[in-house]
Amino acid sequence: MATTPGTLITVAPTGAELSKSDFPQLPTTLEELVETAVACEAAGASMIHLHIRDGEHRPTLDHGHLKAAVDALREQTSLVVQLSTGGSVHDPLEQRLTVLDAEPDSCSLTCGTTNFGDDVFLNPYGFISDLYVQAQEREVVPEFELFDLGHVAALARLIDAHGLPFGGKVHVDFVTGVPGGMPGNPAALLAGVAMLPAEVTSWAATGIGRTHLPIAAAALAAGGHLRVGMEDNVVFSRGVQVQHNRELVERAAHLAEVMQRPAMSTQDARSMLGVKDRRTA
Repeated sequence: MATTPGTLITVAPTGAELSKSDFPQLPTTLEELVETAVACEAAGASMIHLHIRDGEHRPTLDHGHLKAAVDALREQTSLVVQLSTGGSVHDPLEQRLTVLDAEPDSCSLTCGTTNFGDDVFLNPYGFISDLYVQAQEREVVPEFELFDLGHVAALARLIDAHGLPFGGKVHVDFVTGVPGGMPGNPAALLAGVAMLPAEVTSWAATGIGRTHLPIAAAALAAGGHLRVGMEDNVVFSRGVQVQHNRELVERAAHLAEVMQRPAMSTQDARSMLGVKDRRTA
């Protein structure tokens, strides 16, 4: 796995856990998502990881809402549009498969079940296998989300069983610091990187909450890419809340620049990930 000179910065602006009432600055409407996406692309992001909310700001997997978001972001940005197939921890497995109907460029694919705080994020092997095959058939590029070292082994099992994803590239994201998953420290991250199967062509890392900075630094030092955003962290510094996802993207882009691996263009990101260009001329 060659080290990529630039840095793919993914922004995860919303998530499914935080409430709009507690964090009014959280982008939950379509208009807020579009404004966020445009600002974050200008700040250095080249991919956006989307959870969608309904008119009451609650997490939803409604096809109309998902499709509207994908179409709007594809029209108004050049970002790689990735939809979460995790939804919220309460969404049924069958409904999570329907996310692919919205024709995103990419989808998240979590490689195993995880204790998620007081809840359980359910991803049995049969479900992730079905999701992987359907993503291949729909020509959607999965990003394999790894919350624990066992998920790395499950990724290898998926590739052995079904071959490479559409586009031929294998991109993974280590999600660290979730209560119940792998800790958000460099030692745990690098242990996971050392276990990656040979087919992996690029990897990124996410640090939840206060782990976001040490994980970002470790990932950049080790040749990885970054995911940041209010889904993962709403505190910019001690006692200071994030007011806009752009702030987190700007800091990630600055760190990447300092490490001589500046933020990657959306064109380079598409090439690295092997995504299908669904944009109309």
